[in-house]
Amino acid sequence: MVEELVVYQKALDAARAISAILRRPSFDRDVRLRAQLGASSERVASDIGEGFGQKTDRHFALYLHGSRSSSIEVRMQLQIALDRDHITRAELAHLGERYAEIEKMLTGLMKHLHREDRRERGYGKTEPSRVKTKGGD
Repeated sequence: MVEELVVYQKALDAARAISAILRRPSFDRDVRLRAQLGASSERVASDIGEGFGQKTDRHFALYLHGSRSSSIEVRMQLQIALDRDHITRAELAHLGERYAEIEKMLTGLMKHLHREDRRERGYGKTEPSRVKTKGGD
């Protein structure tokens, strides 16, 4: 199950942290940034979940590419949030590190999927314990 993937758990936790920040009154006057940051943080976990159910490893990897791109987008939007005084430098650093770790884990999982290249994943019934998600090979 996708819920067993550490990278998915970390993406959900990071999205929760972003949601907490977006409830700040300062974001009330920055509706567009609030919407973009919220949507991109949600997409990181959503794409992992949606991709997990794909038939082949290559299809799953495509969704992980999207998830990684969304994570990078979150980090860029956090920089804008700092520039607009919505978050502190410490929050930027902490959240940026969390998303950078997620990106490394996604890269490692994509490499694994490209090596395995299974054409029949069993629609998400793979064994998560066989999948390295700690960013490396």
